[in-house]
Formats: sequence, structure tokens, C-alpha cells
Amino acid sequence: METLDLARLQFALTAGSHFLFVALTLGLATLVALMQTRATLTGSAVHRRMTRFWGRLYVINYAMGIVTGLVMEFQLGLVWNGLTHFAGNVFGASLAMETLTAFFVESTFLGLWIFGWDRLNRWAHLGVIWVVTLTAYASAYWIMVSNGFLQNPVGAEVVDGVLRLTDVTAVLTNPAAVVAAVHILSGALVVAGFFMAGVSAHHLRRRTGEQEFFRRSLRIGVFTTLPALMVTATFGGLQFDTAQPMKLAVYAHRTEEVARLQAGMVAAHGPGDYIPSAAPVQIGATAMMIAFAVMLLVSGLSTLLALFPWTVRRLRIWHLLLTAAIPLPFAAMLAGWLFREAGRQPWVVYGLLTTRDALGDLSPGALRFSLVAFASLFGLLIAVNTWMLARSARRGPEEAAPGTALAAEPLPVLAF
Repeated sequence: METLDLARLQFALTAGSHFLFVALTLGLATLVALMQTRATLTGSAVHRRMTRFWGRLYVINYAMGIVTGLVMEFQLGLVWNGLTHFAGNVFGASLAMETLTAFFVESTFLGLWIFGWDRLNRWAHLGVIWVVTLTAYASAYWIMVSNGFLQNPVGAEVVDGVLRLTDVTAVLTNPAAVVAAVHILSGALVVAGFFMAGVSAHHLRRRTGEQEFFRRSLRIGVFTTLPALMVTATFGGLQFDTAQPMKLAVYAHRTEEVARLQAGMVAAHGPGDYIPSAAPVQIGATAMMIAFAVMLLVSGLSTLLALFPWTVRRLRIWHLLLTAAIPLPFAAMLAGWLFREAGRQPWVVYGLLTTRDALGDLSPGALRFSLVAFASLFGLLIAVNTWMLARSARRGPEEAAPGTALAAEPLPVLAF
């Protein structure tokens, strides 16, 4: 395997792994903030306990995600320094804003939320979790501004071999970024909704003592999934307006159009193969569509069943189905990401910079070593995160606040 393939595989593994953490973090933050709002406005004890329980799971996932996010920053500078040299003047600012938002504002306020239970005024504490949630949204937006520019470069021009920003408004309002950001945020709610419903269904199926607690949680999770799926599908469809024509032609098996587009690329950019590999494009799109169809079926059926108290409490086969469905939205998100990113090849900045030209001067041996190291590290982090989430979820709600409860979990506290 040549250096370019090794570098692409490494980035795909690390970016995809990080994406798993991000999706659950964004969605859970929203649901936890809504639960705490209900608890604060009404004084509901059960919603306060729900905030603590689901907040504990959110913090575990967030802490582990921080570790994976740091690796992404390193790779851009060490492996893809051709990209940062050519386009850093444009998309580097949004990456910097994301870093400031996530690692300073969001993390600071999350610390206040974790350790502010019974110390801050209840309205101040509520405000803190909403700052955490909104900064998480802002962080996702800034990432999509950078990614959207790579997909659809606007607001810049090439000067002396590098890109210079010419229209900041065009970059910030790039349809490839704005539409994708809404798609990601709604998709994160799908992930969190299925996660919450699945964990709650597990407890209901096992007849644990907290029946009322998990009955409410299950209904919140289920009733979140259906509208979130509709928004996700709508904004996913809107992204086809800014999708690369070559990607769509390859996915649809339109060979004549692929040949015509290839000829146009050769005429504009010189000799080369400008056709993305069909396998990842078609596999990503097909897997995404299948996962969406299954989720829509499960969500629609679950929405109907959740209207009846008896089924929520007693229908064990439904509980088992919801628990088994937890991985579905994660798979759909990864498949959609594969379709979006693989279809852009061989361009890293579409029409301006190829992936090969963006690669730094690294030896295959160094990349093989880093690939094994990163794959092992990320595999370990995913395994530990899954184990810790499952362990904490099985333990059920406790009276301890998220910060206190995590004292028994040394690895996330260290990572945070």
C-alpha cells in the first residue's frame, strides 16, 4: 500500500472514530438541557434525576471524545501539511474558532455544570448547560465551515500558489457547510434519541426498580427520533444541490456522464484520473439509505407504541428491539460521512488541490507505524468508552451529581 493510501486510511479511521463520539455528545447535550429546563421550571424531581443520570453518560462520552479530537488536529499539521500550506489562510480560521469554542468555552462551562450542582443558583446552573449545548452547536458549525469549504470552495482565490480569503460571508454561509451542519445536528438527535430509548428499554425489559424513571426516558427518546429523522432526511436531500457532479454520476452508475466529466477535468486540470472509487461511494450511500429505512420503521412503530402506557411498561419484544437498534444511527452517520468524503476524491479542496498534493513528505514506514498506533489507540478508546457507558447505564440513576458520580471513573476524569 503506497503512502497516500496509508495516509487516507489513517485519517478515515481516526476521523470516523471521533465522529462516533461527537454524534452522541451533540444529541445528549440537547436532551439533557431540555430535561434540566423542565426540572427547573416545574420543580420535577424525576426530571432532575433524569438530568443527573443522562448527564453522567454525556460527560463520560464527552471526556473520551476530547482525546480523539486532539489527534485530528495533529494529523492536519503532520500528515497533510500541503493542505494547511495551500488553504490554511481560509479554512484555518474556522478550525481555530472551533478549538477556542470547544476547548475553552464549552469545556469551561461543562466544568461549571459538573461541579456546580447544589453550589450554583438553579437558574445559573440551567444557563450553564445551555451555554454548553449552544457552544457544542457552534463547534459543529465551525467544523462544517472548514469541511464545507473543502467540498465547495467559495470566497477565495489562488494568489502566488496559495488560497487567499476574498469573501468571508461566502465562506460562512456556504450551502455545503450550513445545510450539512443542520444535517449533522439533527442526526445527532437521532443518535441520542435511539441511545436513550435503547438504554431505557433495557431497564424496562429487565424490570428494574426505576420503572417510572425509564418509562419517561424511553418516551423522550422515542418521540425525539421521528421528527429528528425527518429533518435529517430533508437536509440530507438538500445537500445534493452542492454535491460534486462526479460523485453523483458514480453513485448512479451513469457511465457516459462519468466519462464526460472526466474529460472535462482533464481539459481543465491536466492528465489524471479524476473519478472517485465507486465502491466506497456506493457502499456509503446504500448503507446510509438502508439504515435510514430501518430507523424510520423502528421509530414510526415505536412512536405509536409509546402512546400506550401498557406497551411502554410490558412489551418486552419491543424493548429488545429498541436496545438492539442503538447502533443503527451510528452506522448511518458513518455511512453518510463515507459517501460525502470518498466521493470528493481525488480532490481535498475540490477542483483546486488534489489529495496527493496535500500529503506531506512522509515515509511509508512512518505512516504504517502511526496507522497501527492510532488504530490501536482509537480501538482501545472506543472499547473503553463503550464499556464505561454500558457500566454506568446498567447501574441506573443515582442521587450523586455527574461530577461526584464520575469520581469512581478515573480514566474519563483524567482525560477531561
